[in-house]
Amino acid sequence: MGRLASGIILLSGWKRTLVTLLAGALLVLTQAPYDFPFAGFISFPVLVWLLDGGAAVASPGLMARLRPAFVTGWLFGFGYFVAGLWWTSSAMLVEAETYAWAVPFAIVGLPLLLAPFFGIATALARLLWNDGFGRIVALAFGFGVAEWLRTFVLTGFPWNPIGFGAMPTPLLMQSAQIVGVTGMNALAVLVFATPALLGTGRSKVFGLTVAVLVTVLHIGFGLWTLSVPLPETAVKTAVRIVQPDIQMDDKWTRQDAIFKTLLDLSSQAPADGKRRPALIVWPETAVPYFLSEAPEALAAIGDMLQTGQTLVAGAVRQEGAAGDSPRYYNSVVQVDDSGEIIGAADKVHLVPFGEYLPLPALWQVFGLRQLVSGPMAYEPGLKREYLQLPDAVLVPYICYEIIFSRLMPGADAPPSHLLNVTNDAWFGHTPGPYQHLRQAQLRAVETGKYILRSANTGISATIDPRGRLLEALDVGVRGVIDVDVPTPPERGQQFGDWRRNGMLVLAAFFAFAAVLRLSRR
Repeated sequence: MGRLASGIILLSGWKRTLVTLLAGALLVLTQAPYDFPFAGFISFPVLVWLLDGGAAVASPGLMARLRPAFVTGWLFGFGYFVAGLWWTSSAMLVEAETYAWAVPFAIVGLPLLLAPFFGIATALARLLWNDGFGRIVALAFGFGVAEWLRTFVLTGFPWNPIGFGAMPTPLLMQSAQIVGVTGMNALAVLVFATPALLGTGRSKVFGLTVAVLVTVLHIGFGLWTLSVPLPETAVKTAVRIVQPDIQMDDKWTRQDAIFKTLLDLSSQAPADGKRRPALIVWPETAVPYFLSEAPEALAAIGDMLQTGQTLVAGAVRQEGAAGDSPRYYNSVVQVDDSGEIIGAADKVHLVPFGEYLPLPALWQVFGLRQLVSGPMAYEPGLKREYLQLPDAVLVPYICYEIIFSRLMPGADAPPSHLLNVTNDAWFGHTPGPYQHLRQAQLRAVETGKYILRSANTGISATIDPRGRLLEALDVGVRGVIDVDVPTPPERGQQFGDWRRNGMLVLAAFFAFAAVLRLSRR
């Protein structure tokens, strides 16, 4: 191991660049759908040794000392994000005649924006670097901060956070109840990187003992949590989640056929042993009409719904008086059995370049428009609206809103279920839909709430507060999920404010790294 570490430390030029990129790319195997956490025990020790090589170069001035660490982290991040997010370019092929030219830019563009966060991580670690276990703790602190910044800088894009690599199954997700994903990002790096001590560095026994203890506590807490049954409730809501599997080529050209498919799936008889659904859920932008201009569609929905049934459907909502420029919202609408809209909730956190153009005047000079919504841009909702059901409250999250821990309801929110509607047909049968589902599972664990998830082409699912899939439909399947969902628990998070606790973990890592830096341990 020492010989391998020395060889990596001494790398330079293109060989060093290539190894750094490959180490970052390999780390993607820790994420869905691969779920191979052992890749982290290769990628992060290699990163530590690469940083050791940069730290060995004496340079005058703080910025000169930090530059090699930043470049190493940037290259590591670029490899990670290209390998993990290449599938986003699939959206450019939906209208290939217009956007195919942009595929190479899509593959590298988003990684170019995200890679600097990993550069920040390694630069922060370099400030506290030493030749022992302290550098492992410093690296964990740096990545914890960088992944936290990724949740809100440039509107935020916390996709495939490092901590997910340590949480591939519900057994290993439960620690997020205590420290959230922010804390798990730091803890995952600590454990993944500690084997670097076997190659170089002092305090091997101490560092490995800490990593093993963290791992044992992580697994033990998961075992204990899953052994405790969820509270039984007398009242359960019968829910039908519809997955119509509509391809993007058909979405705006076969509206009548699509609408009929949705109605047929919604009205089919329940499977043996299942109750008639009280709530039916359609995915994001499922309704192929502006309902404000299609009273016949509302009437058809009313005819389809039986007494007491409610439909919650993804739809584009249009506002604006005659003569005014209309405003469009990516929304979910709630329709009762008389065909009347009785509630609506608009998407609050829109996708830049997908649903709106930042600085539109600049991009329109080049003839570019947002990708998703056609000639109109969406407006963001002013606040997150709740949808009231007879026995439950739904908190809607449209598409990628579910990836943001900071958007989840707080402790003062009413008892509720989370609703996630999405259209991942843009990305086909790629890792994207599986990674998106993993985000929803972690939100269930963090909040302690059930999640009802309807995805156009998959993966639709019902998720319990422990992140377990109760029912699911895979990518490319047309069908429905009928499930009884318990009434919302009076409170979700059992162990307190995981947002605050995650920051406490980062503070503890900083203090620990500083102490080890001073002690040279």
